[in-house]
Amino acid sequence: MKNLLSRFRKDESGATAIEYGLIAVLIGVAIIAGATALGGALNSTFQGVADNPALGGAAEDSDG
Repeated sequence: MKNLLSRFRKDESGATAIEYGLIAVLIGVAIIAGATALGGALNSTFQGVADNPALGGAAEDSDG
């Protein structure tokens, strides 16, 4: 029984699994943040192109 408790105390596989889990979570958060920022920038770029008739966007009606 003493040998079993000694082995259990020295076992670090659970700590390693937790560390890998934390790394995976941090990578996921970084990917989500990057995709969100990139999506916002792309949306602004495409909206600018769509609003500019010189770039092939929709021209505004001028019923003046």
